[in-house]
Parts: sequence; C-alpha cells; structure tokens
Amino acid sequence: MGWNVNGEAPVSDPMTRLLLDRAEISQVMHRYCMAVDTRDWDLLASCFTDDLEADFRSFGAKEPVTGRTAWIDAVRGTVGGLDATQHLTANHMHRIDGDEAQLTAYLQAVHWLQNDVGDAEYTIGGRYDCDLCRTEEGWRIRRYRLSVTWQRGNRHILRLGQRRQRAVAG
Repeated sequence: MGWNVNGEAPVSDPMTRLLLDRAEISQVMHRYCMAVDTRDWDLLASCFTDDLEADFRSFGAKEPVTGRTAWIDAVRGTVGGLDATQHLTANHMHRIDGDEAQLTAYLQAVHWLQNDVGDAEYTIGGRYDCDLCRTEEGWRIRRYRLSVTWQRGNRHILRLGQRRQRAVAG
C-alpha cells in the first residue's frame, strides 16, 4: 500500500485506500486548475512528474509537449498574458490500480482578455484524460490529453495574450 500525501502510514483497508486515492487524485486536478488560474507556476509544477507528456493538439498544439518544465513554459506562454482564466472540472471518473491511475474529468475553461479587436471571452468545453502515478510526494500526472468538444467566443484573444506575455517577458 502507498503512503498518503501527508506522509502517514499506509491504509490497509481497501475501501478506505480507494476513497483516499480518489480524493487525492481529484485534488491534483483541483490544484492544477487553481495553479493555472492564479499563475502559480510552482504549484503547477507540483501536479506533474518530470517526464510529463501533455497532448493539447485538440486545442491547437502541433504536437505533444514532453517534460514538466517545457510544459509549464508552454502554459505560461498561453495564459500568462490573459487578464483572467477560470478552469472548472467535474464528473471525475477514477480507475485505480495500485500506484497507477487514470482520471477522466469534464472541463470548462474560460479565457478573458479585454481588447480592441473583439469579444473579450473565449471558452472551451471538453475532457481531460490523465494517467497518474503515486510518488513519494503524492499522486502526479504523468500523461494527459485535452479533448476539446466545443468552443465559443473570440479565440484570437489567445494570440493577443501570447503577444502580451512575450512583451512582458522579453
């Protein structure tokens, strides 16, 4: 049995272990959303393994990104220049096998940037499919894929935000 995230002794009751694992796995997704929306890049790093693979091709990425640092840089470059984002997940479905797990979670993500070009909002809906593993620090996302199933609003604000972020960083 694995250690819980507080470093406490393993839980031997299978149902208790399952419930704790489910809560801890969902907490990773909640932490992820909070980190992106508050631009807390250290908190975001705590959600992933070093060898992370992130597949956001349905959102416009050309290919999956490999590596936690590279992914955090990509996220910062995408949302860092926006005025606000709000990521909400629900309907978490867990499949847990020892120290490996899969999480599927529905997503709505609002992106907001006041601009002179058009609407300030771009919203997507879809699903995250995550592979997680238990580490000494707790559950971490090893691989995840975003499947965008709908969108509305002004997608152009993402480019405007990227330009703003580059200008600030550069």
